[in-house]
Amino acid sequence: MISRLRFAHLPTPIEELPRLSSTLGGPRILVKRDDQTGLAFGGNKTRKLEFLVAEAQDQGARMMISAGALQSNHCRQTAAAAAKFGFECTLVLTGQLTGQASANLLLDELFGAKIVNVADRADRDRVLKETFDKAVADGKKPYLVPYGGSSPTGVMGYAFAVEEFMKQGVHADWFVFGTSSGGTHAGLVLGQRLFGYQGRVLGISIDESEEWLKTHVSALASEASERLGKRIDFTPDDVLAMDQYCKAGYGVLTDAEREAVRMFAGTEGLLLDPVYTGRAAAGLIDLIRKGFFKKDETVLFWHTGGQPALFADGYSNSI
Repeated sequence: MISRLRFAHLPTPIEELPRLSSTLGGPRILVKRDDQTGLAFGGNKTRKLEFLVAEAQDQGARMMISAGALQSNHCRQTAAAAAKFGFECTLVLTGQLTGQASANLLLDELFGAKIVNVADRADRDRVLKETFDKAVADGKKPYLVPYGGSSPTGVMGYAFAVEEFMKQGVHADWFVFGTSSGGTHAGLVLGQRLFGYQGRVLGISIDESEEWLKTHVSALASEASERLGKRIDFTPDDVLAMDQYCKAGYGVLTDAEREAVRMFAGTEGLLLDPVYTGRAAAGLIDLIRKGFFKKDETVLFWHTGGQPALFADGYSNSI
């Protein structure tokens, strides 16, 4: 039996986006509103944290430690979950601190997280290990939440999200979403197999190569399957990913992301974020324009949240 704490607002709604579809002259477009999972402005990491926080409790942890970029959506939700369930929280965040905290970083501080800033991303793994080891030595019983919550335990969040989708009785030929650390992607791939989703699962890479994603996601889904009983061996060929939209680099705002954010807002009143959903939506828009999807197909876009980043220094004045 897998431990789970149920605090996300589930099931998240599925909405149709007819004006966006009409604007693009493309297929029917739906959105799964995982930006409305309820914890700290919501987002996809909340599903994973239902399992990760439960595992931390089972292990007797008193502190949660994780890492990410300064405007990490994952770290924001991790800090909120730690506050909600009485854990101390330390976040190792990469990026240049400038002036007053804004957006996700401000929220991290409101939730009481201690911030360890690392200027160079190349140093983050080392500093994270040092921070964790010191917490162990200090007797704080830390639980390490992996990048993006993407461990076999965190994968459970999106495996069961597919079951949720199937119970909602909505048809979709495609799932399209942003993929980076691979936990959401692996969960959807595993859930597809477990719950019989007949469509295709397409991850639009935010920052990783297609080769890395196919290898990593298939391995992660395979390992996660063991949590549910008999192991399922996934191969890279079971994973569909595209990396042509992330060439500018992580968190770099281009005209494609700007157009996507403004198009979703202007046609449907739906806010995306500039880093993850903005980039994934930019890929979706380009694929529709290129005729990748058939006109009679239905595409479901998993909105993984992240809107607080719209108010971050560096994005708010350039979106």
